[in-house]
Amino acid sequence: MASILPGDELISGEDRAMATWVFDGIGLPAGDQVHLEAGTGDRETLPGRFALPGLVDSHCHLTFGVGDHGPVLLGETEARTMLDDLAQAGVGALRDVGGNRSVTLKLAAGPEDGRPVVLAAGRFVAPADSYFPGMYEPVPAAGLIAAVEAEIDAGATWIKLVGDFPAVGPDGPIRGSAVTPNYEPDAVAEMVAAVHARGARVAAHTQTPFVSELVRAGIDSVEHGDDLTAEDLEVLGARGGAWTPTLSAAMYGAENDTPERRARRQARSEKAAAMLQLAYQYGVRVLAGSDVVGTVAGEVEQLVRHGLTVTQALEAASTSAREFLGLEGEGDLVTYDEDPRERPDVLATPAAVVLRGLRIR
Repeated sequence: MASILPGDELISGEDRAMATWVFDGIGLPAGDQVHLEAGTGDRETLPGRFALPGLVDSHCHLTFGVGDHGPVLLGETEARTMLDDLAQAGVGALRDVGGNRSVTLKLAAGPEDGRPVVLAAGRFVAPADSYFPGMYEPVPAAGLIAAVEAEIDAGATWIKLVGDFPAVGPDGPIRGSAVTPNYEPDAVAEMVAAVHARGARVAAHTQTPFVSELVRAGIDSVEHGDDLTAEDLEVLGARGGAWTPTLSAAMYGAENDTPERRARRQARSEKAAAMLQLAYQYGVRVLAGSDVVGTVAGEVEQLVRHGLTVTQALEAASTSAREFLGLEGEGDLVTYDEDPRERPDVLATPAAVVLRGLRIR
């Protein structure tokens, strides 16, 4: 714990009056007994017996809302409200993987006091009729590289590629429709090379067997990945890639679901459990992501239900995600009265939250 959160990194500015935060207890995910002192002012003991170096939501949408006729893009006010809610839940950083670029790239330009750090992908990258209507400006294959370079110029550190999606009609995706790749593999590989040359990375939405082509084209993280194979995970792990399974979204259902939908959900659950074990075997970085319907705490619970150890699930939502996303040493600390290793749901109710040296809860 102390190696992850050195005391001098909790100081976030000379012009801010800071307490010296003191914590004695169990540092997670490792589970070691730690004593931590940090800050420059009067000593103040943080409540709680267990601590994490701040949660990370690796698949978040700050501006993705649901209207009467499907998804809608939200504005800055809604995004800031969501950031405040995430902060109170102990989330110190997030990766926004697509939405209202005028908002998300602005929020990513610099962290605000008391709010999580935002890494943003900007727009959804997909051709016409290949994602939710009204949620994106289509990008034809001929304009793919120019579009992603424009996002990077505007401050995006990630590119959100919609790799595949059902056919879309006036009211949204057509259920049961054939799914075809949004871009040819060679075009994706060329785009990935251009993104990497600019120092950014690519996260790809994929829920079909096209994931294999996307992995071999060099994407950095698989989002959802319902049809990942063992071979895909081996290739992805060999180059240090990541997988955000978004299990809360995948397992989401309604009471009036048909038996067929329940059966499909059960099949997805069994497949995810098998692939998660292989992901760790092959060195793939598993990340926790809330998507639109979940929470980080809920995703940790889902990861445990699908076979990860509690320590592995906590790493996916904290230290491992921070390392993969380049967020080490941000100076975040979240404490809990109860042990999240015994009850992962307690992650939703921290005893104290310190973000970049400022206590907000």
